[in-house]
Amino acid sequence: MTLVAVLDDYQAVAERMADWRSLPDRTSVAFFHDRLPDEDTIVERLAHYEVIVAMRERTAFPRSVLERLPRLRLLVTTGMRNAAIDLEAAYENGVVVSGTPGSGGATTELAWALILGLVRHVPEEDAAVRAGGWQRTVGTDLAGSTLGLLGLGRLGRAMVPVAQAFGMRVLAWSANLTSETATAAGAERVAKDELFARSDVLSVHLKLSDRTHGLVGADELALMRPTAYLVNTSRGPIVDEKALVGALEEGRLAGAGLDVYDQEPLPADHPLLQAPRTILTPHIGFVTRRTYEEWYTAAVDAIAAYLNGRPVQVLTPTR
Repeated sequence: MTLVAVLDDYQAVAERMADWRSLPDRTSVAFFHDRLPDEDTIVERLAHYEVIVAMRERTAFPRSVLERLPRLRLLVTTGMRNAAIDLEAAYENGVVVSGTPGSGGATTELAWALILGLVRHVPEEDAAVRAGGWQRTVGTDLAGSTLGLLGLGRLGRAMVPVAQAFGMRVLAWSANLTSETATAAGAERVAKDELFARSDVLSVHLKLSDRTHGLVGADELALMRPTAYLVNTSRGPIVDEKALVGALEEGRLAGAGLDVYDQEPLPADHPLLQAPRTILTPHIGFVTRRTYEEWYTAAVDAIAAYLNGRPVQVLTPTR
């Protein structure tokens, strides 16, 4: 019997997002809806499983965990990248890691939801109406304002046509971005400091790396106008949370919309939970029915291919 564990199914929907019954006979699939808080708990829960399906970066598989799971032979991650999996350690321990291709474009839709919620004060007005109030805030027009994109990759580029539809100017910066690439995408390349200084809304669309860790710090936030908004749907550590909380509390920033954090789930005592003018969502940029159906269906396919001796979408360490 091949035992398969599907982890971090927080919404208890994985079982109906794909045809798990299509897997070969003598395959048993278990779905887990809780969060495993530490490495000992992870190892205890998964000690008997040959196949594990991991949802993005919710449960980490560093070397210290992989070396304690001798029965593990296939680790499937939703998405084609997962910074929480040590690919080198997996390879050395004989664990095949397969990715699952899919759309992954829903994050930009959430970015716009956060932007619109911020500039029109949607959470505050919703709460006011429910409490018997009426028209408490004054919104900000997007038309004629400037969207700054910190990163102009696939997701950053997807922000541009929506911004243009709203009548916004679009600026962009990243370390390797050229003026020609920015122009082709409908944006203007500017220097990093200029991006922060000129943006009415600054949206982060960079991959997390040593180069981007803490890229948005106190100095960068100080360049932003007190009427500007920051949105991060990329990765939490790109933005210095302490500096961001300070800017919000001191009124040096109009607001922030965040879907990602240094620590997830966000601790109950985290200062961001008390920070003013924020919209906080629980890393749901990719959490849509279509994305889940694509990823979990691809996970089933990856398991079947592995059991047939022909692994697919294999992720290998960079050498």
